[in-house]
Amino acid sequence: MKPLKTSLLASLLALGGCQSVPLPPLATVPKVDLGRFMGDWYVIANIPTFIEKGAHNAVESYQLAADGTIETTFTFRADGFDGPQKRYTPRGFVLDRESNAVWGMQFVWPIKADYRIVYLSPEYSQTVIGRAARDYVWVMARTPEIPEADYARIVELLGSQGYDPSRIRKVPQRWAPRTGG
Repeated sequence: MKPLKTSLLASLLALGGCQSVPLPPLATVPKVDLGRFMGDWYVIANIPTFIEKGAHNAVESYQLAADGTIETTFTFRADGFDGPQKRYTPRGFVLDRESNAVWGMQFVWPIKADYRIVYLSPEYSQTVIGRAARDYVWVMARTPEIPEADYARIVELLGSQGYDPSRIRKVPQRWAPRTGG
């Protein structure tokens, strides 16, 4: 990532919480099994950051590093399914070791952006990552699509948590069928 874009993204994420009306705390899930949480997550919908606008086939991948940090790879196609592939590699830091649900996501040192797991299905197939400022959100799943009823329930949950549901946008996902062998 270019240094200026990296600095701008980090500043926006870090300072995005500056609002005139204080918001109640953003509820997180009680406990995250980090081992189960690792792997690929398709971004189903989001309130996008500036680098994510126009993203297609967005996938966030996590790998637990030996030092306890989370190696993260975020990839997507810019502005269309055939657009150039973009790749970002921030590092996650678990800030609440009791729940493992509050992280700092570092795109550029030393800034760690707020990253909270606010929903996680019992089978670890769907998750929602939010921020205390309610400025950005990511609805993710282990598959590129989720049932419409699940999506509606998640958007309703986010509305009850202080998010503006009208700002949430679906991320286009289209993948070639896998062939087995």
